[in-house]
Formats: sequence, structure tokens, C-alpha cells
Amino acid sequence: MTVMVRAMMERIFAPDLLDQLFEETAQQQYQRELLFSTVVGLMSLVVCGMYPSLNAAYKGFEKVVGVSKVALYAKVNGLEPKLSQALVRYSSEQLLAVQAEFPAAAVPLLAGYEVRIIDGNHIAATEHRLKVLRNESAGALPGHTLSVLDPQRSLVVDVFPCEDGHAQERALLPQVLEQVQPQQLWIADRNFCTRDFLSQIAQRQAYFIIREHQQLGWQEVTPLVSAGENESGRLFEQQVQLSSGIRIRRIVIALEQVTRHGDEQVSVLTN
Repeated sequence: MTVMVRAMMERIFAPDLLDQLFEETAQQQYQRELLFSTVVGLMSLVVCGMYPSLNAAYKGFEKVVGVSKVALYAKVNGLEPKLSQALVRYSSEQLLAVQAEFPAAAVPLLAGYEVRIIDGNHIAATEHRLKVLRNESAGALPGHTLSVLDPQRSLVVDVFPCEDGHAQERALLPQVLEQVQPQQLWIADRNFCTRDFLSQIAQRQAYFIIREHQQLGWQEVTPLVSAGENESGRLFEQQVQLSSGIRIRRIVIALEQVTRHGDEQVSVLTN
């Protein structure tokens, strides 16, 4: 198993492919003494837990890296968000090719649909912040991302980075919509429940199951009717219409036990 994992890692992080990805994606940075593949190699040692930090990894491979620690950190700090996105897309494509060789990968989670789960990933403030700001809630935050998971393959297939840690996740939705394909099913929490996002997913001949946001306006087309119950609670459904004109299904679950946030019911919208 360890040999197979190593072979897979060497396939994904082949230096010539990573450096080619950098050349095709980077707009401002350039490669001279320090190659992008070297940076990824050092970071992979940290991600895999072999070294506790980038600084420790650098000390272990200082002669191989061939540049100063200042130059390494300057390179890492200057990596463009588009490059991070390209690396995630590239690595997922490489892994999908490997997974395709296994029979289990051919079994769909929901027949006829490519399921995608999207959620925000906010990096918490860390001890690396300036000491005087560590206990200040108003201090600057690291950037955040929207991550897209393929749950059938347990693989993150896309990411949308944002350098502004205080920016709303919704500001990235236009970029997400550019990647929506027909017959995909997008699942998300209520923060992604906007009229434009729902409507444009439908316009792209794709589908959604998204928790309802209270500020989303809709008009009742059919009354709320019972649709059964189980150990979790009672189920109701109705047809509603958004101001954009599309009709969708509204599902309400009256919970037997309240959620950790005190919600007594959960409402979900889907087409």
C-alpha cells in the first residue's frame, strides 16, 4: 500500500508537469533558481505531516532547494490564487484517472447526476498573527475559499480562492456558475441560497438542493402538504415561484429534535 501511495504521489507531483502548469497559469511570477515543483514538494512534506512547518522542511532540504529561506518564503507568499486553483484542478484530474481503474468508482451516488457539494473554507486566525492582534476579533484574517467536493469519489475537484478574509462567500458565486455543467446536482447550505444562483443553475440545465435562506423571497403556488414522516420528523412539501419566474419544490422538515443552532425545522429548495 505504501508503495502504491508513493507511486500515486510521484505521478501527481511530477516536477516537469508542475513546472509546466506554472508556466501556463502564472501571470506575474516567474521561475529562475527556485522552481514551482520544488515549492510544492516542500509543502507536500508539511501537508503529509513529515515536517511540522515549511521552515522545518526547508532546513531538512536546504542544499537541495538551493536558495535562501527568504527567497523561499517570498515565492510562497507571492503565489497567485489562480495558481492554487489550477493546482487543485490538475491534481483532481490526475486522481480521477487513477480512480477510474477501480470498479467502485463506476457506481454513481445518484444515478444520472454528477453530484457536487460546495462550501466555504475559512482559515481561522492562528498564533502566527502579530502578538498584539491575536486576541483582537477585528484583526486581519487569512483568505478563504469555496471548495467543491465530488462526494462519490471523496475528492475536492475545484476551489475558488479569495485573498480577502472578510469578503462574503457570495461574491465568488459568479465564478462558480462558470463551472456549472448540465446534469450536475449542486448541494449547498443556506448561505448559497440566492435568487440569481438558483435561477442560473437551472438555466444551465443543472440542478440544486440548497437549504432555504430566510431572506429569499418566493410566492406560494401550492399549499404546504404532508408527505410522510420518519424518526427524524415530519415532512412537508409545496411548489413555490421565485421572482425570476422559475418554479421549484420547497421541502420542509419539522424536526423531532432541534438542531445545535436551535432550529425546529429545516427548509430545502430544489428543482
